[in-house]
Amino acid sequence: MSFVPASLVERLRTARERRGALLSDPRTTAFRLVNGAPDGVPDVTVDSYAGLPVVSLYRDFTPSEEEALLSAIEEAWAPRSLYLKRRPREARVVANTARDVVAPEQPARGEPVESLEALENGLRFRIRPAQGLSVGLYLDMRETRAWLLEQVKGLTVLNLFSYTCAFGVVATAGGATRVLNIDTSRRVLEWGEENALLNGQPVDRYDYVAGDVFDWLGRLAKKGQGFDMVISDPPSFSTTRTTRFSAARDYPQLAEAAARVVAPGGRLVACCNLSTLPSRRFEAMVAEGVGRAGRQGRTVLSLGPSPIDFPASPEAPPGLKVNVVQLR
Repeated sequence: MSFVPASLVERLRTARERRGALLSDPRTTAFRLVNGAPDGVPDVTVDSYAGLPVVSLYRDFTPSEEEALLSAIEEAWAPRSLYLKRRPREARVVANTARDVVAPEQPARGEPVESLEALENGLRFRIRPAQGLSVGLYLDMRETRAWLLEQVKGLTVLNLFSYTCAFGVVATAGGATRVLNIDTSRRVLEWGEENALLNGQPVDRYDYVAGDVFDWLGRLAKKGQGFDMVISDPPSFSTTRTTRFSAARDYPQLAEAAARVVAPGGRLVACCNLSTLPSRRFEAMVAEGVGRAGRQGRTVLSLGPSPIDFPASPEAPPGLKVNVVQLR
């Protein structure tokens, strides 16, 4: 049996206690338990979905280090199961590594869990912990989704890079008159449809479009279609048959294309991973793209992850930036 440092067990227990407001909220069962260095566990995050921890490692841990960490989690929290994701910082490293290495289908501890339901502000989402590196819901967007819920009544919403359509589910719950979800993957869109059905929402296949986001933004602009709210939450990198997108390089083009389909007086919700693109550069790129589209805009709100479960420190600043830009 590997040695489990008592100090690590204590740090894990303390991190969980810091989430007290979330632990006691019956309407939200999906949140981050450990956020790396600010919680005293560098290079490690742990996301909890209905009590099931998903552990992510952001450097190469030795087998003995992994064993000690997983054993400490078992001792600290006694979960029925837990899953492990190994996330090298460079996307090319992930792409060249076997999936069963970076995201094993079998749990690292406990019994297999094919899927489960997690709650966020009373809404239900299907989580598949063995599916890959991404299990169905990005928890750092919880605050942005809560904001969206209160903003969309009577509005039309375009959800770009929709993944499993969490923003779409929230917008529909908030009273949006129409939500159009676009993603390159039909599989994740079907997952999004499943999320809608979990919440008693109708599903129209015409509102779940599989295809290249830039291609569809061009089509929508050509047709003169506009949306009151356009949500742009791209991956840091993506490749389709026709385009290669890098947020650090191509965000002005994305902001330009998105701005062309924002209705007059509407808002562009521009999201960015700050580990890829520094905050000031991101803001400048959004402004550049909006200007290229011949639109005038001003940032009316900036959002980020909740400090309750995404604490930051000078050495580990917040990893997410969301700018809400009002367009004329």
